[in-house]
Amino acid sequence: MLDLLPDLCDQHGDLLQVADPVFQDFGGKALFYGRAVTLSCYEDNSLVRELVTRPGHGKVMVIDGGGSLRRALLGDQLAVKAVEQGWEGILIHGAARDVGTLATLALGVKALAACPVKTEKRGLGELGAVVSFAGVTIHEGDYVYADRNGVVVSATPLI
Repeated sequence: MLDLLPDLCDQHGDLLQVADPVFQDFGGKALFYGRAVTLSCYEDNSLVRELVTRPGHGKVMVIDGGGSLRRALLGDQLAVKAVEQGWEGILIHGAARDVGTLATLALGVKALAACPVKTEKRGLGELGAVVSFAGVTIHEGDYVYADRNGVVVSATPLI
């Protein structure tokens, strides 16, 4: 199934938050979903680097990068590690890079834009943060569903 979100919206619309349609698809996996692992970091992907080394089966990493398009919070090296650890996908309120390579990986990646510039590594950010962007608020452990139709969030599992 490639178009999960329209069905979820039809069947469970009252349980869903629907993100504003601001994200671009960069990963090789069009459909992904799982429990949210949240973090907030601005132009510093130190915590992303830490999370991709942890098991990610059944999980979606949700990164609130403050919407910055000046530095990419995810590139090919971290994405490969995420695939190796079984992450379902990564949702970025910010930028990604190495997008040609990201498109070849078995990983869902949605971000606002591509940017070739890497981040600074200052060790800043917050794991488990409640994040709000694109008209949705996501708590650690919420369920994130994404496909080419967009992104929706639920407090309870729907599939």
